[in-house]
Amino acid sequence: MSRTNFDQLLQAGCHFGHLKRKWNPAMAPYIFMERNGIHIIDLNKTVVKLDEAAEALKNIAKQGKRILFVATKKQAKDIVAEKAQSIGMPYINERWAGGMLTNFTTIRKAVKKMANIDKLTADGTFGNLSKRELLQISRQRAKLEKNLGSIADMVRLPSALFVIDIEKEHIAVKEAHRLGIPVFGIVDTNADPNHVDFAIPANDDAKDSIEVILSACCDAINEGIQERKVEKADEKAAAQQEDKPKNAAPAAEAEAEA
Repeated sequence: MSRTNFDQLLQAGCHFGHLKRKWNPAMAPYIFMERNGIHIIDLNKTVVKLDEAAEALKNIAKQGKRILFVATKKQAKDIVAEKAQSIGMPYINERWAGGMLTNFTTIRKAVKKMANIDKLTADGTFGNLSKRELLQISRQRAKLEKNLGSIADMVRLPSALFVIDIEKEHIAVKEAHRLGIPVFGIVDTNADPNHVDFAIPANDDAKDSIEVILSACCDAINEGIQERKVEKADEKAAAQQEDKPKNAAPAAEAEAEA
């Protein structure tokens, strides 16, 4: 069963690429034609690549692993925040801080600093500070929250990255490659699909295009999460069944002796 269909993608404007003069020749296999100087993406291929990516994302989620979503462009920020939050995945939608992955220990320290400010505020430690000092601390806390609040619960490196606009987020893509983290990305006609492990050829500028693709991928991730929960529950039930006869035997013996 396909995650989306040609008509859904067409309606969302996923087929509109960039101007012909801005194209990356590596995208040639995914370009259907040129119309009025704009490249048109072959949506039949988008359907196939989207299904491949969604299945791989589902399997990652089924193993209990985390996927980090990255989209700092204006059109994608809110959609990414909403979709990632709905499935409990971390995301970056403000600014990619260099070293977010390659220098993850430093990023974790910054997140811990945010938690520490909260703790000291709650226990009254900051009660003796001047208004100016309190203002500085609250500004620092707000800045940390804005840039890192969405990854506060990411205690280890993600198992995959999902990137919208791989050209804009090239630093994130490079960092993931250096660490061997697979990258999923919406790839427009101006980008090189070979820079990501799972390329989904589509318009990465239009809100509707971004939303339809993200929805399909997040639905697949959610399926993986739910399947994992069911498997865990089944394992727990099976383990309890195995324990029952062992516990029941001594009880039976005790009754016989009595």
